[in-house]
Amino acid sequence: MDQKLNNENNKKLIVFLDCGDTLIDEGTEIRDDQGVVIEANLIPGADTMVKTLAEQGYTLAIVADGLAQSFKNILTQNGLYDYFTTMIYSETIKADKPSTRMFKAAIGALDLSEKDRYRIVMVGNNLSRDIAGANQMGLTSVHLNWTTRYPKQPTHEDEVPDYTISEPIELIELVDYINQQLTINQ
Repeated sequence: MDQKLNNENNKKLIVFLDCGDTLIDEGTEIRDDQGVVIEANLIPGADTMVKTLAEQGYTLAIVADGLAQSFKNILTQNGLYDYFTTMIYSETIKADKPSTRMFKAAIGALDLSEKDRYRIVMVGNNLSRDIAGANQMGLTSVHLNWTTRYPKQPTHEDEVPDYTISEPIELIELVDYINQQLTINQ
């Protein structure tokens, strides 16, 4: 029975999430004099989405551009920090998305390999960083077009997402759907 459960968990989708304008409303960020975000509000539904996906057994990882302390501050403040198995930040990787280094670092931190790419979904708000990076790595890309701060139309074929959602809460149903497709195709 334990082996069957382990096999089922190995088939589960893994969700990489950007943070700014994917979980956190960048328009509410308050920064200190070093540029570290010390406070910010969640996008409506982001907390429910993260908690529900975690409770359903999905592995969650942050893959975001910015300062590690900023993410620690805002995810802790909003009660989401402990829901993530790993957190990959451009500050510590020394590269910004769409660099493959960001995605490879997350894959490595989760003890995954190249063959696991098919079961990884990257969710983000930025077509040129999140979506292009995911597509270049062969990950499933989900564009959260919640904000007007970033372009909503791709300017290059690498920026075309596999899926588009308008609110974080929509990700719950989409992840379940993608996971079911994954199981069917196994």
